[in-house]
Amino acid sequence: MLHRYLAGLSLAAIFAGQLPPVSAQSIRPPKLEIIQFALPNGLKVVAVEDNSAPIVNVQVWYKVGSKEEQVGRTGFAHLFEHLMFKGSKNLGPQEHAQRISDVGGVINAGTNFDYTFYWQTIPSNALDQTLWLEAERMSSLIVDDANLKSERDVVIEELRQRVENPPFGKLAQIVFGTAFTTHSYKWLPIGSKADLDAATLADVRAFHETYYKPNNATLVVVGDFKAADLKKAVTRHFGGVKRGTGDIPRPAKAEPPQAAERRVTNYDSKTPLPAVILAYHIPGAGTPDSYAIEAASRILSSGQSSRLYKRLVYDKQIALQASGSGAFLEDSGLFFFFAILNGGQKPEDGEAELAAEIERLKNELVTDAELEKAKTQIIAESTVGQQTVQQRADALGFASCVLGNPELVNEEVTRMQAVTAADIQRVAKKYLSKENRSVIYMLPESMRSASAEGGAK
Repeated sequence: MLHRYLAGLSLAAIFAGQLPPVSAQSIRPPKLEIIQFALPNGLKVVAVEDNSAPIVNVQVWYKVGSKEEQVGRTGFAHLFEHLMFKGSKNLGPQEHAQRISDVGGVINAGTNFDYTFYWQTIPSNALDQTLWLEAERMSSLIVDDANLKSERDVVIEELRQRVENPPFGKLAQIVFGTAFTTHSYKWLPIGSKADLDAATLADVRAFHETYYKPNNATLVVVGDFKAADLKKAVTRHFGGVKRGTGDIPRPAKAEPPQAAERRVTNYDSKTPLPAVILAYHIPGAGTPDSYAIEAASRILSSGQSSRLYKRLVYDKQIALQASGSGAFLEDSGLFFFFAILNGGQKPEDGEAELAAEIERLKNELVTDAELEKAKTQIIAESTVGQQTVQQRADALGFASCVLGNPELVNEEVTRMQAVTAADIQRVAKKYLSKENRSVIYMLPESMRSASAEGGAK
């Protein structure tokens, strides 16, 4: 089948002409036969049976991310990514992870703006135990002062390593904090040290009692099982978990349309080179325009032959890196154009070159070759990306939790194939306006002195 043919090919080799090209319109990935059911306590179950190998991926997606947090109480969802491994009524600290490791499995978790998810890939003969482990921490997680203190320290150290210390580590915070003024997307899932330090045990317990319940969760199972057996096992292990009381609060406030350009200049001693970012509000994940925007991002930034790289790095030779990409979130998103400039270059010049490519996207249709290449890359990656049980489970979880319908995984290729050059020009004109953008300069501290003396901004 074609998806198996693609799995053995290098996309770079295809586009270098070493192998026969694969047309985006010819790719037909196999349809996933999705099993769906729900328990009386509200737990949703999404599964795909695949008996080709004796492995299973089990995931639990909780519809809680930094979007559900409030001012002064940020970082809680990410904190629980760690706390969920600290033990429950019948399990000691890290015992869940150890049991998965003991059967030869792998385990991890992740936190996003819109969700938190926990996953493990295991031999299929460990499926029943794994379902019990997930039901155990869903029903009786221990949230006490000792666990809070230890994991808060871990998260704060992670914040130092990922945000405070690396070059450009604060860039995402600045971009989202500038572009969003009202919606809780204005802070990152990792939260802030001040909020984590101020968090009380009562605060954290209240957050847990609100969001980590079966009626706010989706169980995803992909791999070697029998559907009838899975339903019995899920009912046995999760059926007795109590649902949360009342409606689940969704505190995020709608972001008002941006009516004027915003500008921020940040100086940082950890910034080695000037960076310029242009960020535009775009619609949420899964919306019709998001597919054209994703195709545009590939044309602008996929590889060294992309428009932005060619213009700023090769032709103008003012940047080390130039790219454009979209952050597609549930309620809305951002599209970024960015460039890391060579030393001594003015950020105004980088901005002007980025803006020139934006205007080109708005005023000229992309070529047939550019569009074909972008669509083939996206579709091939999506198809090849569903070859493992984990990747299929990831796609199902996202479609169920964020897009609201797991069946959408079977429509992604068709939707991307339908994108036209006119669609890309239309969305560029619609969203890439000066009024809808935030411009961020992140500059070395040394450039502050130059600015004060009348030099570069």
